Amino acid sequence: MLLNIDCSSIMPIVRLVRDGLLPLFQIGIPIILIVLGTIDLGKAVIASKEDEIKNAQKMLIKRAMYAVAVFFVVTIVSLVFSLLATTQDPEIQGEGETSWTDCWNAP
Repeated sequence: MLLNIDCSSIMPIVRLVRDGLLPLFQIGIPIILIVLGTIDLGKAVIASKEDEIKNAQKMLIKRAMYAVAVFFVVTIVSLVFSLLATTQDPEIQGEGETSWTDCWNAP
């Protein structure tokens, strides 16, 4: 049995997560990782030490992979949740009940 959710009472939280936190995680964190890797590589190049440059290159590549992983993890989680919402059995949800996807997709 699903709970009847009043979207108006939770919309500020839903908007914060949907319009604030998810884009921050999906776009902000990868940008920060790549910028920090670039700064480390720049410092190593200015220092002109081969070992530091190689280590900074390795770290930049790792951070770039982490950035791509963070971007796609958020995308995959959003996709899985939207797929789960479309496979919900309509017989389970009664008349007048609101599912979480109705609240999530509300403007």
